[in-house]
Amino acid sequence: MPTEATASALVKRLSRLVDPFILAILATVGVAAVLPATGLAATIASHATTIVIGLLFFLYGARLSTATAWEGLKHWRLHSVVLASTFVLFPLLGMAAQVLVPGVLSPQLYAGVLFLCVLPSTVQSSIAFTSIAGGNVAAAITSASLSNLVGVVVSPLLVGIFLSASGGFSASSIPDIALQLLVPFVIGQLSRRWTADFVQKHNKILMLVDRGSILLVVYTAFSAGVAAHIWQRLSGWQLGALLAVDVVLLALVLAITNFSAKLLKFSREDRITIVFCGSKKSLATGLPMANVLFAAHGVGLIVLPLMLFHQIQLMACAVLARRYAAWAGSSDEAAGQEQTDAFHPTHR
Repeated sequence: MPTEATASALVKRLSRLVDPFILAILATVGVAAVLPATGLAATIASHATTIVIGLLFFLYGARLSTATAWEGLKHWRLHSVVLASTFVLFPLLGMAAQVLVPGVLSPQLYAGVLFLCVLPSTVQSSIAFTSIAGGNVAAAITSASLSNLVGVVVSPLLVGIFLSASGGFSASSIPDIALQLLVPFVIGQLSRRWTADFVQKHNKILMLVDRGSILLVVYTAFSAGVAAHIWQRLSGWQLGALLAVDVVLLALVLAITNFSAKLLKFSREDRITIVFCGSKKSLATGLPMANVLFAAHGVGLIVLPLMLFHQIQLMACAVLARRYAAWAGSSDEAAGQEQTDAFHPTHR
């Protein structure tokens, strides 16, 4: 019979193998599959997502000192690497995937993969994961926001080049980005006199908003796919092949951004920011952009690779963020032990 200590050790071991946040994401996907938000509920969920993201950026603004924010804005080398990954590396990998047509990917699914590759980075999840992992949050805010502002113009142009699609972009995206991201951040900065101490002392609130915003985005995005019956339009083999392509694409970008950041001798915090901001693709930007750029009857399959990639990147980066945080904790512990040994040489 296993003892209580043995059972406790087993639970701890399982918690290391299975990230609780991954379980939360999977549970959220399950809820969306059974009870998707449709009609009025979808509208409420969308507004709730906007509010939570606004609150997230307000808290980041309240937590970050103005000097730190300016340092993030001036970090041009980091922003250049993130933009190169988003708008150069991803499209090149997307073009290379053409060898999979038609054996693995149908022409329409391949068009969806290319569309995925030209989109800007996510904002809320990139910054949330950067924060959880202990990266450079100020630079992440600037880099992710800059990616979206650039993507409003560059992504439709790349769609036109790679997919020969007619159309343009919606200029309303620019004020939307400013209102949802930059304005709450600026208000948070201006409120620091009254809120900075509270936010610093109650860091768990920030983590709750970080993770809650990601779960809400997962629910609303997956609900949209279920409501549109996208999953019923593919065979199991096609869906499995598309999943494999998305996984390989993400793995390649994660590996290349991590290697490049080390090669360019960025600090640990900056490497984390580059990996998380340079490996994401924005569902929130991609879905409305697809509605503008493509015929209505073809949008469903065009955005399917993006929807799958979005879920995969959230799950993979949740694991990565936790590991980065754990590694940082181990390093701090080791440094503290070395300092203790230095003062107590008899313990050696």
